[in-house]
Amino acid sequence: MQLVIISGKGGTGKTTVAASFAYLSENSIKVDCDVDASNLHIILGGDDIEKKPYIGAKLAHIDSDKCIKCGACEKVCRFGAIKDFRIEPLKCEGCGACKVVCPSEAIRLEDEITGDTIITQTKRGLLSRAEMVIGAEGSGKLVTQVRKTAMQHKKEDEWVMMDGTPGIGCAVMASITGCDAALIVVEPTQSGINDFERVHSLTKQFGIKAFVCINKYDINETIVFEIEKLCQREGIEVLGKIPFDPCVKTAVNDFRPIVSYEESKAGKEIINIWNAFKNKYKEEDIK
Repeated sequence: MQLVIISGKGGTGKTTVAASFAYLSENSIKVDCDVDASNLHIILGGDDIEKKPYIGAKLAHIDSDKCIKCGACEKVCRFGAIKDFRIEPLKCEGCGACKVVCPSEAIRLEDEITGDTIITQTKRGLLSRAEMVIGAEGSGKLVTQVRKTAMQHKKEDEWVMMDGTPGIGCAVMASITGCDAALIVVEPTQSGINDFERVHSLTKQFGIKAFVCINKYDINETIVFEIEKLCQREGIEVLGKIPFDPCVKTAVNDFRPIVSYEESKAGKEIINIWNAFKNKYKEEDIK
């Protein structure tokens, strides 16, 4: 079973739910697919036991001894990454067009490290995550590698519990590809509905069974009603509605999952949602 928790944008409470599910599901390997802002390890704690550099791009280099200064490379580069026979690294996309047109074979492409993949041993099991180099591109490819690393460490009977990337871009597609189910965290705002519709269309496109939970439902119950009607039309089950709870802020500041606070009403509802999902898994044989 591979479950991914996603949202149409950041700031909806996705990681609050994902960290809670990771905490509650001891028999699972955890995966933080939010490589641009990885933070599951901060909440779950633990020690890094494996760290490997990830080569996610190519970068052009000009050998000044071989360069005949013909200017062919500068003319062909559509990214404007070559000026005065020098490569501007931040503009180079590593496409290799300059290498192809160079008559003196003065240009070569070299591997570029765009991040590190890391395995962290937490008290609740292994966590696969990444640290991306600031400004690096290719987060979707890095997400795919983080998932591959997780599968290398996964035990046979374990679930895969993933904190997906927010939005609907390449990194999100890399997060949900091949998953058995997705829990979409929705906030009750007008833009939240639009974000939900976009990310749900993505799960439909990928053939992934989707469930919904509504975060901070009590701040706008009119919008909640609209979300529930939309879910009914689309045949999506709402597994629960999480109330606004000041304890969530305390949990964030303490670097703890909200479900570890017994008095938290948000934590209690997330536990209910977790149990509801497990029941669905048994009843409907999702995997």
